[in-house]
Amino acid sequence: MNIKFTKFKPSLKAVLMVVGAVFVVLTILVSTSGCSSDADMVSQNLSKEAEDFKVERRVVFFNGITDTYLLSIEGRCSIEDDGGQLEVTCKLGEDQYKKHFLGLSDNVSYFVEQLESNKVDPYHYKVFFRPESIIPDVDVKTS
Repeated sequence: MNIKFTKFKPSLKAVLMVVGAVFVVLTILVSTSGCSSDADMVSQNLSKEAEDFKVERRVVFFNGITDTYLLSIEGRCSIEDDGGQLEVTCKLGEDQYKKHFLGLSDNVSYFVEQLESNKVDPYHYKVFFRPESIIPDVDVKTS
């Protein structure tokens, strides 16, 4: 069996068409990926504020079968739902925190209420760097 390979030389027009098509597809992808509604941005900013303990919240755990409240936690609290349990971390003061855990089941659930309004800008995006996570703990000794 004798196979002969020939060299393919595309025309300049074909190359320009392919490059143009790739450019159009990339432009569409970039322009649509940046689109989000004001509500999405505000929701994201409120969530970030809550994770930084800047939002007053009430977390209520209730039994869905007996319709009774089991526990209520209020304050500047961050929540983390790990599927089977909810972790609630609350800031009490400067460098003072408490963490609560509650197991969730078929009949135990929770809801979270924001107690006060917070001003967040739909056109503003915040990035917070914690110096302790960037700068290593260094002991300085002087003579």
